Amino acid sequence: MTVSLPLVLVLGLIAWGTVRFLGVRVWIVVVIALFGFLLSRTVLAPLIDSGTRSGVDVINGTHD
Repeated sequence: MTVSLPLVLVLGLIAWGTVRFLGVRVWIVVVIALFGFLLSRTVLAPLIDSGTRSGVDVINGTHD
C-alpha cells in the first residue's frame, strides 16, 4: 500500500511534535522555516538540492 502525503503536512507534524514534546519555542520553528525559504532563493539552492538527492539515494540504496 502506498500512502502519499504532502510535504507541508509532514513538516507541519514534525514542527508540532517538536513544539509539543521537545519544548522548542514556536518562534524558533518560524525562524527556521523562513530561513529555509530565503535559502532556497540563493545560489546555494542547487547545491543543497543535489546534496539532498544524493543523501536520499544513499539511504534508499539506489546510488550509482
